[in-house]
Amino acid sequence: LATTMAAGLGVVCLLESIRRLDTSIRFFQASSSEMFGRAAASPQSESTPFQPTTPYAAAKVLAHTSTVQFRRQYGLFACCGILFNHESPRRAPHFVTRKITQAVAAIARDKRIKLRLGNLEAQRDWGFAGDYVEAMRRMLQCDEPADCVIGTGRAHRVRDFAEEAFRHAGLDWKDHVVVDPELCRAIDPELVVADPSRARANLQWEPAVSFEGLVEMMVDHDFAAAGLIGEAVSSRGAVAALEQNAQATINQGNHPSTTEANRCSPGRPRRQ
Repeated sequence: LATTMAAGLGVVCLLESIRRLDTSIRFFQASSSEMFGRAAASPQSESTPFQPTTPYAAAKVLAHTSTVQFRRQYGLFACCGILFNHESPRRAPHFVTRKITQAVAAIARDKRIKLRLGNLEAQRDWGFAGDYVEAMRRMLQCDEPADCVIGTGRAHRVRDFAEEAFRHAGLDWKDHVVVDPELCRAIDPELVVADPSRARANLQWEPAVSFEGLVEMMVDHDFAAAGLIGEAVSSRGAVAALEQNAQATINQGNHPSTTEANRCSPGRPRRQ
């Protein structure tokens, strides 16, 4: 119930408030790739049918479809970004990516620690959250609102993430990872990978941080948080530069490479 209220009905209340108070407000709905659930086709695009398998995903479908309806019926500038997994050093520890990077830092200090994971073959389209926020900004700068899938278009296994994280710390993941069947999901979505073609064409958007760069960034952060000084610090300067550039973009109100993107051309979707 709490999930439905926060992720679903809360969005409906915001949209209704905009409709009543000020229809010039621009609204972005952070939709989720979880809405696709056990999708029959991969990669997933804006036209892929939703098949949610969790209460969270069902609530996101409610929010997404409500945003589309408010746009069509009341003419609101309301758009949905269907966000695939967006990671950063700020990710909560109960998510598998951050669980892995925090464990790597702990194991670097004490080799007796084991990292327990579930399905190592589960695949996700992981990207850097900062890149996805830039896509959100571009969507809100468009002349007309439209929904976009935001992702890298590349899927990686949990095994791949763990291997890269341990490699960056100079460790072999096979020596420290234990598979625990109790951590496997009862229902795990099929191959979840984005088709970001519309975002590329209409927003001129591409993710700037690679999968490997993302993993290194998160490992570096958790090494620093644990007070460890070693080889896993190479990306910290790059991360600081990215954050400075993002802040400069916000301050200037325009991205140096998005003059045309702000007009969403070519191929700008019409208001639906």
